[in-house]
Amino acid sequence: MDRTPSFNAKNRVETIQSVTSDIYDLIIIGGGITGGGILLDASSRGIKTLLVEKSDFGAGTSGRSTKLIHGGLRYLKNFEFRLVRETGRERTILFKNAPHLVIPEKLMIPLTNGGNFKKWQLSWALKIYDHLAGVKEVDKRQILNRKSTLNKEPLLDSINLLGAGLYAEYRTDDARLTLEVIKTALKYNGIALNYSEVIDTKKTNGVFHLICTDNLTNKKFELKAKSVINATGPWVDELCKMDLKESSNKICLSKGIHIVINKNKLPLNHPIYFEVEDGRMCFAIPRDKVTYIGTTDTAYSGNKNEPTINIKDINYLINAVNNTFNINAINKSDIISSWSGLRPLIKKEGISTKELSRKDEISISKTGMITIAGGKLTGYRIMAKKIVDLICKKQKIHKKCVTDTIKINGGDLNNKSIKGFNTLVSDILKKLKIDNYNSKYLISNYGIQTELILDLFKSNNFKHLVEAEVVFCLNNENLHNPLDFFLRRTGKIYFYTENVLQELELVMPHFINFLSLNENEANQMKQNVEEYLKNLTNFSE
Repeated sequence: MDRTPSFNAKNRVETIQSVTSDIYDLIIIGGGITGGGILLDASSRGIKTLLVEKSDFGAGTSGRSTKLIHGGLRYLKNFEFRLVRETGRERTILFKNAPHLVIPEKLMIPLTNGGNFKKWQLSWALKIYDHLAGVKEVDKRQILNRKSTLNKEPLLDSINLLGAGLYAEYRTDDARLTLEVIKTALKYNGIALNYSEVIDTKKTNGVFHLICTDNLTNKKFELKAKSVINATGPWVDELCKMDLKESSNKICLSKGIHIVINKNKLPLNHPIYFEVEDGRMCFAIPRDKVTYIGTTDTAYSGNKNEPTINIKDINYLINAVNNTFNINAINKSDIISSWSGLRPLIKKEGISTKELSRKDEISISKTGMITIAGGKLTGYRIMAKKIVDLICKKQKIHKKCVTDTIKINGGDLNNKSIKGFNTLVSDILKKLKIDNYNSKYLISNYGIQTELILDLFKSNNFKHLVEAEVVFCLNNENLHNPLDFFLRRTGKIYFYTENVLQELELVMPHFINFLSLNENEANQMKQNVEEYLKNLTNFSE
């Protein structure tokens, strides 16, 4: 059974005191999937590594994606065959190492009169995609005629429908994946601190000195390292300028939004990858009791911490759905939650965000700070390998990357299959008379750690399983407030929105007890969740 070293708020003061007394081989700034991947790669090679994140792990781009591990079919359009091969290989590795977090799906691409693809073009594109991505025979593409397409997805608008392509992809929870990669690194003596913001950096005598603020206590502390990685995503340019004032901007930001509606409004059998009137492609993805739809692609220059969603964004997705599916038209009032994320794209003058490549790019400043920008969720491991190979070369460390064989925390199911483990957990839930949870939710969040949560429930006589969930997260996942629990530890604020307020009342006593909160602190934390919930359906003009 997976067990990680103690990783919680109670050890924070001790951890900060410890890290300030050492010189690290490597400090990573940024706790998204790229930073987490670098932490795991470096730590597993025996490199003394620390990661710092100014907010919660996965709070930026890495918790706000379309939540797919996909091979990049769209890259074929630009003949980026190497990128398709690489991402296809990476998703296979990730599925092997994190079977609980990487869930196979068959995506459907409808073929329509006047659409981007003719049937033969889609057939060849998917065939090339299957070959480059190394798709197994059982999962290889199917080209469906109109009748077969409507049999599988009767809600597709039939007027211009010619057929569809069906191909293999994977769904994930991006924030959980980021967290579990970081937790995996702890097993190799990696250290990670959230809510620790770098506010100044300098280099003297070959050593980087980073001045940080603990954003939970407002206390400052200093860190030292031989090498520093800037993996801050949308904040890359700010950190580069902190390192060297004359640094030029490397990235531009593209905003993508998603909306969530109840599944009964759009009860799909498969995720659908469909064309919109302006020629872009969007996703409609069923997930348990909801269907989520995204995404947009617009240049953005506003608040990076909480990118705004405006009515124009919302109408774009609503119109896309209503024009594609034969349903009672959805409208703004049907939206139960939403999220907005920023893609940090490598800047190219005169090129719109829609045309910019999603490739990653590495640069090294005059001080030696290494910056990685761009890239995709699916390619995080190979991006990390490139960075750590550089560090090894610089510091003359002769250790090869081994992350292709490391099970991600929660993914070692003790030789159980996902299907078998689902059956086992379902039986336990029935015996415990827990009918407001399902095994798929628990396993896709926690994997084998589900057993620990169920043990907590049984041994503490909790009234509700969410109490065992939050106690597990407080003990093992460096959790500091209920908003982070509902946002990134569970995803409930997006996908189980109607349960959040009730569960908030159940979990608050555990936060108060574990974090020793006073009344004002507890009330503020509750209010933060309540306000966030309201803002999920409040959109700017």
